[in-house]
Amino acid sequence: MLLTTTPTIEGKRITNYYGIVSGETIIGANVFRDFFASIRDIVGGRAGSYEKVLREAKETALRELEEQAALLGANAVVGIDLDYETVGSNGSMLMVTACGTAVFVD
Repeated sequence: MLLTTTPTIEGKRITNYYGIVSGETIIGANVFRDFFASIRDIVGGRAGSYEKVLREAKETALRELEEQAALLGANAVVGIDLDYETVGSNGSMLMVTACGTAVFVD
């Protein structure tokens, strides 16, 4: 299945629109990861453990979006938008949402 943030696919013709599909994931932050990330914030550098969690959350949300589109008979999703939010007390959890339009392309 083709997933894209663009509203059209160059060289392809959209022949059917199935509607909006989405995928969501919420991942809790780990206490040790938070502790080491705060140290890294002080001394500088990238927070690799958080980057890994963000990637996993994004991949899960996109996989759910793709599965929902496939159930509708789509072979592509266009106009995908990814949103990242913190939720829970003190922003202790990360929510990633992927939304787009399920379509069939020739």
